[in-house]
Amino acid sequence: MTAIKGTWESHKVELDGKPLDPRPSQNIRNHSPDGFMWSYGGSGPAQLALAILLSVVTKEEAVKWYQSFKWEFVSRWPADDFTVQVDIQAWINKKEEREDEVAERQNKE
Repeated sequence: MTAIKGTWESHKVELDGKPLDPRPSQNIRNHSPDGFMWSYGGSGPAQLALAILLSVVTKEEAVKWYQSFKWEFVSRWPADDFTVQVDIQAWINKKEEREDEVAERQNKE
C-alpha cells in the first residue's frame, strides 16, 4: 500500500511521507508545467498520476496506465486536503489481467 497525501493550498503531494517531485514525470510527459492537481480529469491530475506511478512501478507500466489511474483515482480525490492508501501494484495487476482476458476472447473469435 502506498500512502498518498495531498495539500490543496500548496498542491504538494507526499508518497509514504516523502515529497513527490513533478520533474521526473515532466521529463517523460509534460502535461502540467505548474505541477500537480486533483479532483478533475485535466493536465495537473495527469501529471500527478504519472508521477505517482513512476514512483511505484516501472516506467513502462507508469506510461501505460497513468491515464487510467488518473480517471479511477486522482480525478475522484476531493478539491481539498486528502490522505488515501492505494495498492497500486494490485490495481495494475488487475488491469493487466483484464487486458489478457480481453485478448484471449478476441483470439477465440
